[in-house]
Amino acid sequence: MARTENGHLEDAEKQAWEWEQEETEKQIFHLRSALRETDFQALPQLGQCNVLTNLANLYDTVGRFVEAIEYWERAIAIDSSFGMAYGNKGIGLVHYAYLLYDPGHRVMFLQSALSDLKATDSTDLHPGARESFRRKKDQVETILSSISSQHDIDVDDHPLGDSTQETQYRQWCLENRLFLNPLNDIGPYPIAARDIFSAPDIVYGLEESPYYHGYFDQMKQEFVSARYLYFEGVTTSSSHFSDKGVLLYNTLDYPVYSLSLEKVKAAYRIAYSLFDKAAYFLNAYLRLSIPERQVSFRTFWYNKRRRKEGLRSEFKCRPNLPLRGLFWLGKDLFEDKLGFKDSTAPDAQHLAAIRNHLEHKYLKIHDDMWRGDSGDNQAADKANALLSLKDVLAFSLYRKDFHNKTLRLLKTARAVLIYLSLAIHREEDLKHREQDSEGLVVSQFLDTWEDEWKT
Repeated sequence: MARTENGHLEDAEKQAWEWEQEETEKQIFHLRSALRETDFQALPQLGQCNVLTNLANLYDTVGRFVEAIEYWERAIAIDSSFGMAYGNKGIGLVHYAYLLYDPGHRVMFLQSALSDLKATDSTDLHPGARESFRRKKDQVETILSSISSQHDIDVDDHPLGDSTQETQYRQWCLENRLFLNPLNDIGPYPIAARDIFSAPDIVYGLEESPYYHGYFDQMKQEFVSARYLYFEGVTTSSSHFSDKGVLLYNTLDYPVYSLSLEKVKAAYRIAYSLFDKAAYFLNAYLRLSIPERQVSFRTFWYNKRRRKEGLRSEFKCRPNLPLRGLFWLGKDLFEDKLGFKDSTAPDAQHLAAIRNHLEHKYLKIHDDMWRGDSGDNQAADKANALLSLKDVLAFSLYRKDFHNKTLRLLKTARAVLIYLSLAIHREEDLKHREQDSEGLVVSQFLDTWEDEWKT
């Protein structure tokens, strides 16, 4: 970072670190809206790849680098010769690598980045882009050549479990990139099939207990539990004995009632709750002093929790990319408050309504035979709406749509936890740089909680 003698960011650097960018916000919304259009698949491959790559690049720029990877890879899946996706993904992985605090993980990210950058050699690119990717490739090759351990990592020589069921579960998590392990972001490799990502080293006061680590571990446990509940809910093909003898009525609109569905609902609730819990964590860690009942992931970034009051001073131009990523992820959420009804996610209000009906009202899930209005205009088959009775009290969804939305929510919750940990790591680093003297710092060893104790 370019800094003056007193440690403040230079003007040019401040501009690069501006958190609020109205134009970028609009671009993200429109690109995501294009992806949701039913005619998107009818576009020429080049058009599809451009939309996906542009969205990924914007995500990477604002700090949502975990989520950017999926969009670059979707572009590559459409056209394996689309060089802009390979090159930008390679550069994104280099940036991701240097946010990590595990040197072994950093090496693997750089290796993956190098592979993507090399892939641009055989693609059709603008000369300027080709040169940019070549320079980055040369830099990465130089870095890796100085690391003697780069050839010592076998990504496949790791067991996935002690039973067929465990192996199937871990393989499913790898394929959906749901492990709390950054290595899962570079591929479904067995080495990534462990949730080893936690809170980083944090400096506590002498009279403080390691409560931040305890809080992060609780959020982590909730996430992995929600993930497994979802897995069971979507892979179960038979009825459960707990559903036997439960008297329920056929309301003629193909409702779904089962323990497996309730597991998916529980996963949705838990995943959605992690957003505000992350905000509560940051409120304490950053000492923002927002009253507990007023902490919300969508609003706590702003003075008086009002967007029109502007960003809090703690966040203005703060050079912390993962923290900025959390801020931009918060823009995906909908809150029924002035200034927060607009969102970068076209279906944000829909997702919030599902959560609200799950918690307080009546969410009704239907199987594929239903022909009603699901509340999501694109999913509704209004031409056949008269074939089914209308439940005026319910917020209705097709089962497959609800499964898809819950999986997306789990992926977002995973990203939140990764950004949160890396944001703390960056903050601890900034503290060291900004303080003239830290005083005495003593290391404290925290033992791990053994698997056999988890009963």
